[in-house]
Amino acid sequence: MKTQELDKKYVLPTYGRGDVEFVSAKNATLQDVNGKKYIDFTSGIGVVSVGHANERVNSALCEQLKNITHISNLYYIAPQAEAAQKVVEASGYDMQCFFGNSGAEANEGAIKIARKHGERDGEIKRYKIITLNHSFHGRTITTVKATGQESMHNYFGPFPDGFVYADGIDEIASLLDDHTAAVMIELIQGEGGVEPQDKAKVQALAKLLKEKEIPLIVDEVQTGAYRTGEFTASQLYGIEPEIITLAKGVGGGVPVGIVMTTLKDVLCAGDHGSTFGGNYLSARAVKEVVTILDEKKQSGELEHTSALFSSALENFYRENEKLFTQKVGIGMMCGLRVRDAETLTAIINNAKEQGVMVLKAGRNTLRFLPPLTITKEEIDEGFKALSLAVSSI
Repeated sequence: MKTQELDKKYVLPTYGRGDVEFVSAKNATLQDVNGKKYIDFTSGIGVVSVGHANERVNSALCEQLKNITHISNLYYIAPQAEAAQKVVEASGYDMQCFFGNSGAEANEGAIKIARKHGERDGEIKRYKIITLNHSFHGRTITTVKATGQESMHNYFGPFPDGFVYADGIDEIASLLDDHTAAVMIELIQGEGGVEPQDKAKVQALAKLLKEKEIPLIVDEVQTGAYRTGEFTASQLYGIEPEIITLAKGVGGGVPVGIVMTTLKDVLCAGDHGSTFGGNYLSARAVKEVVTILDEKKQSGELEHTSALFSSALENFYRENEKLFTQKVGIGMMCGLRVRDAETLTAIINNAKEQGVMVLKAGRNTLRFLPPLTITKEEIDEGFKALSLAVSSI
């Protein structure tokens, strides 16, 4: 059977798959089963941060596979401790880490930390988590409910209680009360349309929450691992959250989720856990990915690549303003607002035909999440293909 036939017979139909099958890749260039090449402006939805088939990551993983892959968190795991050190030092915060397997798991862990913290320091039980409309925090039962999109709250109830949705940063203060355990936000809403929050408003909110001793959770599943120019967008915004979640790009393609927190004494043995989280293989990937990105940040290469991509995107936007209404995003997490949903669909479909992969997001946004290692030649080739894709629209 061909892959599509096998997929339809044996895999649950939870994805609207595009009619393409990739078989190999290198950095930001993909190749499908027919030998056709594509420029990847998606990096697997922000995952392949150091490019496809990165030689250093592959070598580190192969070396680890020869020794030991998994033993469980009942024992000390050197790569996990070393990866945690890398992540904490790159963030600049005084935190400790918990390792899971995905962004949703990381956000579940963050919510558990916040709620236990709320239960133990006073007679009034603090359990309420305030999130934002248009947010996205995962697809588990709890993180679906944390997500501020009503369309995602169908079919799977009853949901866990205690989530409240604010229309924006400005409304959060009015929703705080004695039952608020935490506020959970994305500094750039990815699925919600690559929508950055206002820096001054975020800083004011962070200050207010510290005064009220309410933890701030920042979901950096998509913004983390230098996607916005700093290791975390929280650093870029000049705030010090109590909890940060990471996933996607921090593993470079290996499944991983990380909760970082200053609340080091909240969880104790038995409160939380993961069979696979932070095992030798995934932790080794995190260590190598963060090492590579640290080096590129320090050398100025990350900033240079981001500037190249931003300039090319700006030129493309200016040449096609009839199709777009606004350029949005920060760093290598960026997008163009498209005039309507029909046009957005046409652009994505045409782009694939011309050999460049792009994404869609909320608010009719054409989303770009290229590998942070994308070359100038790949950028130029990708936007050349994208220009051809929109020429007939």
